[in-house]
This record gives sequence, C-alpha cells and structure tokens, in this order.
Amino acid sequence: MTTTENRSYPKFGAEIMQRPVRVVDLTREIFEGMPMWFGHQKTFINTNQTHEQFRKTYNTHLGFEAHNLLISEHAGTHTDAVFEYDPNGPTLDKSPLEYYYGEAICLDLRSVQYPSFITPGDLQAALDRSGQEIRKGDTVLLFTGYGDATYPELAYTEKHPGLNRDAAIWLAEKGVVNIGVDNVAIDHADDTDFSGHVVCGEYGIVNTEGLANLDQVVNQRFLYFGLPLFIRNGTGSPIRAIAVFQN
Repeated sequence: MTTTENRSYPKFGAEIMQRPVRVVDLTREIFEGMPMWFGHQKTFINTNQTHEQFRKTYNTHLGFEAHNLLISEHAGTHTDAVFEYDPNGPTLDKSPLEYYYGEAICLDLRSVQYPSFITPGDLQAALDRSGQEIRKGDTVLLFTGYGDATYPELAYTEKHPGLNRDAAIWLAEKGVVNIGVDNVAIDHADDTDFSGHVVCGEYGIVNTEGLANLDQVVNQRFLYFGLPLFIRNGTGSPIRAIAVFQN
C-alpha cells in the first residue's frame, strides 16, 4: 500500500479521509529479520500479551494485544540526528523539527550504477532533467532504484551507489537541510570514509535512509514529512515518511 487510494477504512473513517490531497507512503515495513546495515542492532519483535491472555489475567471482557520491539534507532526507513556522525552536533531531542518536514524534490539517479559514485555532475544532470530547482531549506530525495531492486536481499546493504564527497558538498552548498535516499545509506557501499555523513556533520544537516516508492514522486515537488520519535539523547529514529501533494 503506497497511497491513500489503496487503503481501506471503516465508513466513518473513510469520510474523514476524503481530503483534497494525495499522500504517498515512502516507508519500508518494520519486521523481524529486516535487513540492517552491519553496524546496527538487528530487529526483534515478540508478543507481550494476546487478547486472550489479557482477558484471563485481568478478568476483563475486552482484551488488549501488545508487542515488544527491540530495534535500532537506525532501522528501516529512518532519519539521523547530527549527533550520530558529529559528537558536537545536537541529539534528536534537541534537533529542530524543521530538519524533518518541509518542501522537497526527488531526483532521478537511476543512471548511476554500482560501483559508480554519485557526482556533482550526476546531480546537476538529474536536476536539469527534473525541471525543478533546489531552494534553500529543501529536502532532496535521491531515487537510485537500488532499494526497490534489491530489498530485502543482502545486496541491499552491500551493493549500492552513493554520494561522493563533492556531491554531498554540492547539495549542502545549495542549502539542502535533509538528504534522503532509497538505499541503506547515503554513502556508497564501499566508502569506508562515509563521505556523505562527514559532509552532513560539517554543514550541520541531516540525512534520511531506507526510503521506498520514490518512483511515485520522482521529478516532482511536494511536501515531505519524516518526523522522528522524541528520543532523549537519540542519534536517530525510525520514521513514517510521506510525500503530500495538493490536488
């Protein structure tokens, strides 16, 4: 399910949802065994209690089911606080929310094939093809196609293109506040210098990784929302990322 048109609601809820906007879900599902970058905790989910267990335990007519999650701050579709890659940067609870919502565009980088890096020339060419412009304060999403092609196989975490240092600087110098990508990282899979993250730290901007369905927003301008959980001292957070188009 990727847009509001694909969802089913009870009658009352459906009436509420008839709004003059189109919403595209840019988020990957969270599940036990989901692919993770090698440096982060794997995801585990278990049942805390079932409906029946609750009714028996508390002698109630209505039961409540609940599950427990052991999950990394950087699992699935997630966003980073600057502190993740800069110890002098703000943690999540001290990060301005303006990092995580606002106007956005999505650029088509499918022409860049692994093991190539994304360069400033690639970004400029993609921007020219899009017919859009980058404005100060924008979020810019990069559609490489590798996420859709490899997820959830091992190649998703091990073989994908990414920004070289100059490309990350190119985006930062244009005033981009959040760089998003459909891969497990904005960095190239083989870049052990983590050039994209280094530049984000130098410029005090954030990045968002593990996005989905970018084919539905590519070469367009829209409102982007990828709000993190309010985690004390957090370095990042899973998010529900969406693109909103005014009809």
